[in-house]
Amino acid sequence: MFEPKTPFLAVDGIVRVWEGDRFKGIVLIERHYKPYGFALPGGFVNVGETVEEAVIREVKEETGLDAKILKLFGVYSDPKRDPRFHVVSVVFVLDAQGEPKAGDDAKRAMIIPLEEIPFDKMVFDHSKIIKEYIRCL
Repeated sequence: MFEPKTPFLAVDGIVRVWEGDRFKGIVLIERHYKPYGFALPGGFVNVGETVEEAVIREVKEETGLDAKILKLFGVYSDPKRDPRFHVVSVVFVLDAQGEPKAGDDAKRAMIIPLEEIPFDKMVFDHSKIIKEYIRCL
């Protein structure tokens, strides 16, 4: 029987937080586990789950926010993007309102204005993803 060996599939969310019509920033989490640092909320897709369902679930688990998908942003597949193993991430832009509260794999969850993002403390390729997002604004 053929058993394919493929990369792991994950999702990440660029979660834009709004207070009415005022943009407050995007949500970053501080990771509770290695690799330590700041990241976009996200995680692995479960078997039987769509990537859209996965990103909504992961954002809710890590931030407590009920986010709505605005659009697919991109797919990131560099085999070296995750130091643990080869992970392909499907990245979405989502909108939410409210204050994030850390849960699941997140030690902290916070809203960060775009001009205050700690790019030097980001893990994986999340600095690259956020910079590409900002360039598209």
